[in-house]
Amino acid sequence: MRIWVDLTNSPHPLVLRPVVERLRRGGHDVDVTARDFAQTVELCERLGLAATVIGRHRGGRVADKAAGLVSRSWELTRWARRRRFDLAIGHGSNDISIAAALLRIPSATMFDYEWASVQHNINCRLARAVVVPDAIPPRRLDRYGASAKLRRYPGLKEEYYLSDFEPSDGVLDELGLDRAAPIVVVRTPPDVSLYHRFDNDLLPAILDRLRGAQTVVLPRTDDQRRELLADGGFIVPGHAIDAQSLIYHADLVISAGGTMNREAVALGTPVFTTFEGRLGAVDEQLIKEGRLRKLTSPDQIELGKRPPAATKRTCRDPALITELLLSAKQVEE
Repeated sequence: MRIWVDLTNSPHPLVLRPVVERLRRGGHDVDVTARDFAQTVELCERLGLAATVIGRHRGGRVADKAAGLVSRSWELTRWARRRRFDLAIGHGSNDISIAAALLRIPSATMFDYEWASVQHNINCRLARAVVVPDAIPPRRLDRYGASAKLRRYPGLKEEYYLSDFEPSDGVLDELGLDRAAPIVVVRTPPDVSLYHRFDNDLLPAILDRLRGAQTVVLPRTDDQRRELLADGGFIVPGHAIDAQSLIYHADLVISAGGTMNREAVALGTPVFTTFEGRLGAVDEQLIKEGRLRKLTSPDQIELGKRPPAATKRTCRDPALITELLLSAKQVEE
């Protein structure tokens, strides 16, 4: 088959890289498109995902998001029209769902946070397969029209795409980190996301607590990077790095997002969440199990070297995710 994969945010190259590789090994012809946002394009290059860059992020306001959705969906439609794809795949990409529907291409979407209502109302209604972790109760997805389309998998998506992960020490040398001293990784809030429109007063207090320590802060936008550099006292990479190896070697991860938290869980690194939106079922389960902790005060942060991970990594075969996404083509038209 001719298969089209679209990547719109920096976690997506990581999540869909093993899917693309397995599809190609299976004899499928796969084309990848990417949106110029955060480190998406740079990560494609680092992971060897040759991608056609189409469109960019238009900003955090609802009107800007709407304009960006219309513009990029139209650009994708024009690009894909003559390529005669048999299947389109995205990770919560509204753009590819709309373009595929306009071109009558079967599509599959996947996600692991159920409360992004605007996004899911588009994706779930247009896609023929909706791939989600089994921690999400199906009833939470009923309002998106996903009930008959659900394809559920056990565990975390991170346990699938990190299944072949081998940590490297190179990132420690690249960032000038002292292995003998505590290493903390902080991920800034996704302040351009519709589901995270809250003022996070906790973050400045966290940064004050960690300033001057061996703290690597991973910003999401250029504006955040400039602000952190002006503030001083942190290590702020200027480009996409091997974040998974950094997380593996870190003594603590603090993140307002979702993917990095779950990567830390999958790799056995202690992790706090500062997410202030509505918790999804995956994070609810991880908190209940004690694998993820809610950070409410900087006083909870203890700097020190952690002992080696006490739990064995769970590695799951990405072939399952690949087959669930491919099932969209099997649905009768």
